[in-house]
Amino acid sequence: MKTIESIFKINEFRDADIMACSGLNEEHGKNFGAVSAPLVKTSLFVQHDYQTYCDDMQHEAERYIYSRGLNPTTELLEKKLAALERGEACKAFASGMGAISAILFALLKNGDHVIIVNNVYGPTVTLIKQMHERFNIEYDIVISGNPDDIKEKIKPNTRMIYTESPGTMTMRLVDLSKISAIAKQNNIITVIDNTWATPLFQKPISLGFDIVIHSCTKYIGGHSDLTAGAVIGSNKYINEIRDFSHQLLGAVLAPDSAWLVIRGLRTLPIRMKQHQENVIQVLNYLKSRDDIENICHPLMGSEEQLSLLATQMYGVSGLFSFELKHGSFEKVRTFIDACKIFKPGCSWGGYESLIISPNRGYNEKAIVQDGMAPGLIRVSVGQEAPEILINDLNNAFNTINEI
Repeated sequence: MKTIESIFKINEFRDADIMACSGLNEEHGKNFGAVSAPLVKTSLFVQHDYQTYCDDMQHEAERYIYSRGLNPTTELLEKKLAALERGEACKAFASGMGAISAILFALLKNGDHVIIVNNVYGPTVTLIKQMHERFNIEYDIVISGNPDDIKEKIKPNTRMIYTESPGTMTMRLVDLSKISAIAKQNNIITVIDNTWATPLFQKPISLGFDIVIHSCTKYIGGHSDLTAGAVIGSNKYINEIRDFSHQLLGAVLAPDSAWLVIRGLRTLPIRMKQHQENVIQVLNYLKSRDDIENICHPLMGSEEQLSLLATQMYGVSGLFSFELKHGSFEKVRTFIDACKIFKPGCSWGGYESLIISPNRGYNEKAIVQDGMAPGLIRVSVGQEAPEILINDLNNAFNTINEI
C-alpha cells in the first residue's frame, strides 16, 4: 500500500475549511460574546406590527417568520456547509433521505430519466424505483461508472445523473470530472452523495457537479446522537428545492439537531484525521491475511483507482468492506458475532466502530446480482485505538478459522 503522503496532494481548501468548521467566522458580538452558537429554540417569530408581518411574508425565504422556513441556528449550519462544499447555498433536512427525497421530488417530473451511477445507497435506489412505478420516472443503472457506459444510457429525456463516489459497499471511485463534463454537454443535472468523503476530503462542486448531498448523521455529526441531511448547490437549484421540497414536504431540520451538527463540525477536521490514521493501520493488518478475498477501500484499489483518488480526493474515511474467502451467511454471522469492539449497527461515521454485512441469509441471490460477494462485510472504523480494533478483528478471524 502506498503511504498516504504519496497519494494525496496538498489540500488547497484546508484553511478555509477549518474556518468554516470552527467558530472563527461567527459574529459573537451578536450573541452576547457566546463562543458556542446559540440554540434558537422557537417555532415562530413575532413581528413588530402587522405591516411588517405582511412585508415579511413576501420574503419568507430570507426572513425569520416560522422555523420550518428559516431559523437562525439552522441558517448558521447551512452557511457553514455551503462554505465547506464551495456551493452558493444549502438547505438542511431532518435526515439524509429527507435531503435525497427533496432533490428527486423537486427536480424530476413525469417522464424524466435518471442515470444511477456506481453502487448507490439502497434506499435511494428503492425510492427511484418507487417513483418509476408511481410517477413514470425512468431510470437506468450504470454500476461500472465508466463514462462510455454512461454516454450509452443518455436519452433525450435524461434529466439527472445521480452517483456516489466511493460507492456504497464496494467503495469504488468514479471519475467525477468526466461525468460532470458529459452531463454539461447534454444539459443534465449532476447529483452526488458525498457523505463518505465529507466536504473535507472531496469537493464535487469544484469538479463540476451541480448538487451535493450529505447525511450529516454520519461523519459531520460524528457522535451518533442525531439524524440530519443537507443539500448544497447553486442558488438556482437550492431555491427550487427550498420552494417545493423543503417548504411543502416538511422534512426540515429542527434547530436542536442543527445545533448538534454545528457542534460536530467543530471537531470534524480532527476526527477525520483520526479516522484516516486508524483505517490505514487496520487496512495494513487486513492486507496481510490470506483468508480475505478482497478489500474494498480506495486505498486498496487498482492503479487506476489510486490515480483517481489522488486527482479528486484529499483524504480517506474509515468506512470500507472486505470479502471473506468462501463466504456464506453462517460464516459472516459467526465473524460478526465474534467481534466485541465492532458492534452490529446500520449507520456509520460516529466515534464507535461498527460492523454489518449486506448478506442477511435470505438475500444472497439479490446481493450477488448487485455485484457483491456473499462473504462481504462492511466495517466503520471509529475513534478507538487501532491496536484494539485489530485485535478484535484478529479474534473474529480465529473464531471462523476454528469452524
